[in-house]
Amino acid sequence: MLSRLSALQSDYQRENNRLEKALVSNASLEVINSTNFMIQTLKTEIERLKLLVDKHINNTEKLKQDRDLLLTIPAIGEVLSRELLALFHSKKFETASQVSAFLGVVPKHWESGTLKGRATMSKNGSGRMRALLYMGAIVAIKYNPDVKALYERLVNAGKPKMKALCAAMKKLVQICFGVLKHQSEYRSQVV
Repeated sequence: MLSRLSALQSDYQRENNRLEKALVSNASLEVINSTNFMIQTLKTEIERLKLLVDKHINNTEKLKQDRDLLLTIPAIGEVLSRELLALFHSKKFETASQVSAFLGVVPKHWESGTLKGRATMSKNGSGRMRALLYMGAIVAIKYNPDVKALYERLVNAGKPKMKALCAAMKKLVQICFGVLKHQSEYRSQVV
């Protein structure tokens, strides 16, 4: 259901872009009305699917408990918690490092010729999940004390902001894994 929800959200954005183009190019009223109809239909179906997913989570005790724990983490909201629940309940991870590697938020070292010690994000796994984690990390560097401390430490040490943000994504995944593994609410490690 989450994949379908994501696809509908992409379609919704595409239709909004089409409407904007139609309005700018003075398209016929029929085109504008048709596009508005599709936007409204997609919006209704997106809301219906969100309700179905949330109903399933709320009716399954373990999912509801895990979601409540994830929501105690600053920067984890409804959207990211849904995706993380699906991930953690569909795969069995032993360590936070396994989750980070599965999602592709670990550094991958590139060395060739004169390029030594260059690292990029490995980008294995779901790009959609990484995009959600990226947005979560943006929020986390402002509101999550652990992620904020890591980000600021790396930036102050001279690391590029994008590398620090990638490290923040990994830290956010590790925090989520820890909260679910230990079945305890988030508590900041920063004093």
